[in-house]
Amino acid sequence: VSRRTATINQIRAFLIEQGITVRTGARALRNSLFEVLSNREDEISPRMHDLIVGLYEDWLWLDERIETITGQIEEISGSEVNCQRLMSIPGIGPLISTAMVAAIGTGEAFERGRDFSAWLGLVPRQYSTGSRPVLGRISKRGNRYLRTLFIQAANVILMRPHNWSKFSFGPWLAQAASRLHRNKLAAALANKLARIAWSVLRNGSTFDTHRHEVSAI
Repeated sequence: VSRRTATINQIRAFLIEQGITVRTGARALRNSLFEVLSNREDEISPRMHDLIVGLYEDWLWLDERIETITGQIEEISGSEVNCQRLMSIPGIGPLISTAMVAAIGTGEAFERGRDFSAWLGLVPRQYSTGSRPVLGRISKRGNRYLRTLFIQAANVILMRPHNWSKFSFGPWLAQAASRLHRNKLAAALANKLARIAWSVLRNGSTFDTHRHEVSAI
């Protein structure tokens, strides 16, 4: 996906060098690219034209690879019991579930959810001033890839506040949203999702949105 993004940005960069800008978004570029190349033929040299078309062909090949791998991930998540349990948690789909099972199995390496969250780098740094403990930024240590996925899952949930009441952690999320900055809220929610995910794996049960979260997390 990163390579595809880089390829798209490179196409845009070459067009900008020719004084041509295209509306933002991959779809807009795909739909208008050949029309632009045709209409601005006298401004774009044959060599530059061929270079841009070659990058577009790379883009198509990467799309094909991503689609194939995505299909494989979905197939694995559909047949793996632990992945199916993880996908019962809001915000968690095939990508996070397969990555988590591949990374920690059933989570037996961690005694509690907080330990797993700390391993991901989602636990905030803590220090004291006088007798008052102060929580700082998340540590960002540990598994960067999984941490990023959990942050993305949290952001997806935050985009749909009308669904919060359906989740057992909905009241907590609504209260936290009233006092936390969006980025801090996403990190706090990612932390909670990670703990829930560990609990689901360790207990071998699906997440029930109509009950309080398992105390073990």
